[in-house]
Amino acid sequence: MDDALDMIIRLSLSILAGGLIGAEREYVSKSAGLRTLMLICLGSCLFTICSDIMGKISNSDRIASTIVTGIGFIGAGVIFKDDNRVKGLTTAAAVWVTAAVGMSIGAGLYWEAAGGTALTFFALYLMRGVEERIERVNQLRNYRIVSDYHHETLKRYETMMEECGLRFKRSTQQLYDQKITGTWSVNGSERRHDEFIKRIMADEKVKEFDF
Repeated sequence: MDDALDMIIRLSLSILAGGLIGAEREYVSKSAGLRTLMLICLGSCLFTICSDIMGKISNSDRIASTIVTGIGFIGAGVIFKDDNRVKGLTTAAAVWVTAAVGMSIGAGLYWEAAGGTALTFFALYLMRGVEERIERVNQLRNYRIVSDYHHETLKRYETMMEECGLRFKRSTQQLYDQKITGTWSVNGSERRHDEFIKRIMADEKVKEFDF
């Protein structure tokens, strides 16, 4: 009876821990949200419990080690590339850590699980403001400019970037039908990006501008 109660407590705690982490992912509308992380934490906990029980009567104590491999497949599923940037890495890391928390609960390491949950929630929720401030100070944006072709046209836009205090790297350039197209990866503060965008929008020679 005591063993059954202990198992129920562990499974319930895993649902709670997964829910706390998943709530933050759900709040920011990520693909792996509340229910997903609750189930990941519960599954990891249950696999760990089964591994411990079965390991006492057979050679099945390696079940827990396969959780990491399985979680790797789930984590890879939430990572994708968009606009030359890789997205979903934070959610994939949250999936990975949630599985570790579930395993800790399943193994009866309650303090370790509580600490892991608290620190994960701190990294995801409380550190978001710090991350947003850093992004305002230094953002990476991709610009694409199309204009009528003139000698050193792209160089003129790069001079404008320098005047706005932006750091840039030209990715590609293309000349077609007397129009030249350039793309850049540009770093700088939000204010400096806005200043450059206003100057480009006011340039009558610019035919297309993607930012």
